[in-house]
Amino acid sequence: MKKIYIVILNYNGEKDTKECLDSLLTINKKGFSVNTLLVDNNSDKKISIEEKDYKDLNLEIINNSKNLGFSGGNNVGIRKALKGGADYVLLLNNDTLVEQDFLLKLFSFSEENKKVGIAVPKIYFAKGYEFHKDRYKKEDLGKVIWYAGGIIDWRNIIGHHIGVDEVDNGRYDNVSETDFASGCCMIIRKEVFEKIGFLDERYFLYYEDSDYSIRAKKAGFNIYFVPTAVIWHKNAGSTGGSGSDLQDYYITRNRLLFGLQYGPIKSKTALLREGLRLLINGRPMQKKGARDFFLRKFYQGNVFNESN
Repeated sequence: MKKIYIVILNYNGEKDTKECLDSLLTINKKGFSVNTLLVDNNSDKKISIEEKDYKDLNLEIINNSKNLGFSGGNNVGIRKALKGGADYVLLLNNDTLVEQDFLLKLFSFSEENKKVGIAVPKIYFAKGYEFHKDRYKKEDLGKVIWYAGGIIDWRNIIGHHIGVDEVDNGRYDNVSETDFASGCCMIIRKEVFEKIGFLDERYFLYYEDSDYSIRAKKAGFNIYFVPTAVIWHKNAGSTGGSGSDLQDYYITRNRLLFGLQYGPIKSKTALLREGLRLLINGRPMQKKGARDFFLRKFYQGNVFNESN
């Protein structure tokens, strides 16, 4: 029987994490076994979740001694999973809720398509977490798309979620290859890790999933969107929301890192100019993000504790 390890990263999000685990208790595990690794990224307060309460998920809690970011924290879980004999690793945000058959659908599709290295579900906004809360009817809630595959605009070095903010009307019900997998939820075949390694810890937060997707594709693996697999996301539940200092810093720094590694020459030139503009005229944490990129400073910790 194939083994799937679910890796969930927690940082000061115990309530969301517990709700995520509770939703996982109902999943269909036909044809595979499940082990769950809850990696706590040195939260301010020790989590009170008990392993014994989630025996059906074979829950194991790992406590990191410091915040390793999204990349480093998940890598701790991934390494543990592979040592445990995982055939697949599912990375799942702690601020998600899952549909009963989502994992079975991702697993079955991957088993039937051996060249698929990574598969991703259709992701809706959880009710009340939409970007534009006044736009929708009550009956639309829970069916507003957050991610139905991804496209990378290489001219501007920006990743776009297909279907975002649209009420699902069946338009995105076809299986399709996608430019990048969302780190919110993706199932990864063990052979991908064996061939290209782990998430790049320089990113810490943001763009690590795009980087990993490009590396997987370059190594010959396909990435597919599987719309019959469904989850819900409490958007920006752990990063302070859109436009926060955290986002200003990491998106600025990591977009430069990603774009200058993978983008076409014209885009790299434009991105360098933009980085220099942000260095001079950006918001405070955009300036810091640009500066740290140009100085090749990729902190593995809280950048807000670093001196300016």
